[in-house]
Amino acid sequence: MNKKLGFFLLGGLLVSLLLAGVVSSFASSSPDGLDSAAREGCTFDADGNITGGTCMAQNEQEHQLGGGPLADYGIKGIGNEYLSTGLSGVLGVLVTFGIGAGVFWLVRRRTREPAH
Repeated sequence: MNKKLGFFLLGGLLVSLLLAGVVSSFASSSPDGLDSAAREGCTFDADGNITGGTCMAQNEQEHQLGGGPLADYGIKGIGNEYLSTGLSGVLGVLVTFGIGAGVFWLVRRRTREPAH
């Protein structure tokens, strides 16, 4: 691998890890666009529970993996919310980078095999 490319990939990985591990803890907890659109037409109490009206959010159900170890942008069992979110982000970056590197390695390996 080219030395410049290696530094570029390492730099990108480090920036991604920093963003996922530190900056992700400061993300807004307000509903995103999809959540806002799904809640249109309903009324809510102070705790955010639907009290009336008609909206898509009334039909929402718990996700099948909602109780999983990485549900809700955190790691189950870690009491500190910021640490849990940061570690979850770092783990996500590392898994994504590993899968991407593996796919590129396989594709590169396949194209280097001599033709028969």
